[in-house]
Amino acid sequence: METFKEQMQGDMVLRGLAPKTQSLYHRAARDMERHFKKPPDLLEDGDVKAYLLYIVRDKKVSQSTLKITYSALRFLFETTLGKGWVMDKIPYPKSTKTLPIVLERNEVQSLFEAAPSLKQRVMLMVTYSAGLRASETARLKITDIDSSRMLIRVDQGKGKKDRYTLLSQVALETLREYWKEYHPKHWLFPGEKPENWISVSTIQVAFKRAKKKAGITKPASCHTLRHSFATHLLESGADIHHIQLLLGHASVRTTTIYLHVSKKNLSKIVSPLDSGPFLSPPQTL
Repeated sequence: METFKEQMQGDMVLRGLAPKTQSLYHRAARDMERHFKKPPDLLEDGDVKAYLLYIVRDKKVSQSTLKITYSALRFLFETTLGKGWVMDKIPYPKSTKTLPIVLERNEVQSLFEAAPSLKQRVMLMVTYSAGLRASETARLKITDIDSSRMLIRVDQGKGKKDRYTLLSQVALETLREYWKEYHPKHWLFPGEKPENWISVSTIQVAFKRAKKKAGITKPASCHTLRHSFATHLLESGADIHHIQLLLGHASVRTTTIYLHVSKKNLSKIVSPLDSGPFLSPPQTL
């Protein structure tokens, strides 16, 4: 007889969940099993809510961890164990709304200049200029670079969706220099073993090192390059719906967050302190 872990694994494969999501769901189920010291199919109806309260109050997990745990347990009880009612009375965690960090164009340029190698520089350049996630950059193939149409094909990005995004002329010229020096065969950025793509963590480490060397103090991550790409396009006059397609967002509502960080429209608004009587010279008595 299959264990609940084996059943859950099969259900996740059939649902088509990404390997990273599968790993997070397994971890959430394992942590709850360790907490109660018994498998989830033997838990009482109120145990799941008590566990979620425990990780919030006592373990003080982040909002993102809470949401992942909630989603994992809902999948486990509804899909694998067939006990959907267990989660019905547990409210879904409310999302906190935060604005993305965005680098200025000169900061992006300084980041590229600070990259210690041509390979690291071109990885960061492609990530920014095409608005890619680090995982998408890591899995690029040589055949994904369409220089005749100046496009990059993103094969099975987030949500298992294909899309096309921009190929920058500057990035293309740098890619040609990179190809002459490294001669990649299949993957554009191969890992230590040529048959594998580079790890996401390698790209993230390259970003952190370049950021430190460039003296950038903003709390930016590699994903900030994607946010900066979208914001800079918006400020250059690109249409929000085109940006949505380039980023691969399912809904334009996700893309509109960049309206809040773009300086394009805010720069046209004058503070009330800079208008009206505030600027009049003081009268002398």
